[in-house]
Amino acid sequence: MNVATKFRLSEFQIAERDNLGRLLAVLVGVLLCVGIQMVHSASLTSRPSEQETVFLGRHLLYLAFSLLVAWRLSRCRAETLMNISGVAWWGLVILLVAVLIPGVGSRINGAQRWLRMAGLSLQPSELGRIILPLVAARNLCQSNEQGLRLSSVPGTLAPLLVVLPLVILEPDLGATVFLTLGFVLTLFLGGWPLRYFISCGLLLIPAAASVLVLRPYQLQRITGFMEAWKDLSSAPWQIRQSLLSLGAGGLEGSGVGGGWQKLSYLPEANTDFVFAVIGEELGLIGTLTVCFLWCAVLFTGQSVLRYQPRNSFAWIFGTTLLIQLVLQAMANIAVVTALVPPKGVPHPFISYGGTNLFVSICAVGLILGMSRETGEMHDNPVSPECPPARG
Repeated sequence: MNVATKFRLSEFQIAERDNLGRLLAVLVGVLLCVGIQMVHSASLTSRPSEQETVFLGRHLLYLAFSLLVAWRLSRCRAETLMNISGVAWWGLVILLVAVLIPGVGSRINGAQRWLRMAGLSLQPSELGRIILPLVAARNLCQSNEQGLRLSSVPGTLAPLLVVLPLVILEPDLGATVFLTLGFVLTLFLGGWPLRYFISCGLLLIPAAASVLVLRPYQLQRITGFMEAWKDLSSAPWQIRQSLLSLGAGGLEGSGVGGGWQKLSYLPEANTDFVFAVIGEELGLIGTLTVCFLWCAVLFTGQSVLRYQPRNSFAWIFGTTLLIQLVLQAMANIAVVTALVPPKGVPHPFISYGGTNLFVSICAVGLILGMSRETGEMHDNPVSPECPPARG
């Protein structure tokens, strides 16, 4: 789907875009450096051991591999990504089925979400944060080119409707919500008619209610969260320890490595609740700095993508990945500060490595790649465009 270049950027605009791309990479690099330090510090336990070194070594291994793949993805054109989106989706489905097979997927704390091999683990549902928006953007562009009709809605939603039941069976409600949000966000940015969103939302309400009925512990998390604001002693253990960690840090914190809550008190200190460790060891100044960095990532990412046409595949896909990253960081901070019910949400770039770190870094590589789709001073095709479809 090669579309002839309709406009070019000036040399100044290209230089400005490239500088913004470098700034985005630097901001992400700062968050990654914070993550390396916090993973090492938060992996300490009450029993002296070399566990923190093991975690740090694995984290650096994940990080190196992720950066290599992200660099390669940053060189991919939008047309190439659209062509491989179908294969990527089928690969995701196969992995999600495999993880549910007894003896193949690993079960931890009652959830079967991981594939383990040679000491490394893979969480297939995390890959959907990139693959589902990719497929949604491709389907939307194809539907708009052919003329958006009501009959195209099932085909557009089919990739999501196949994946979600597999994720629910793991079970992983958090991933279910995030995958749905990313898919819906892609359609919204691509101009999907508002009436379709309303109709599909009304149909999903019974399904969402049935999940809470079939899995009472999800409802208990919500009720426990409400209790936290009435009586802290009756709040869930994770919330109590998280708030204690944040409160103990004060303004300047106890210093890197000086926190006590991570010593077998704060659960998942190096993954889902690493932001609480930042609050205890770096204080309010540290937590606000992380929040500032995420605001800078959002604004810089938007700026680097603004040179793409708003109806192009590159802008839709790149903006979705950017907003997803920021929303995940916000969700993690909200969980740690008891603003939303507790749910396992890793902090992008900062939590202990694995599939989440891999996906987050690859998303940045794709964002930088999509930012360079249009305006080259050569006869390169621009990103395939999606005709407006808002109705």
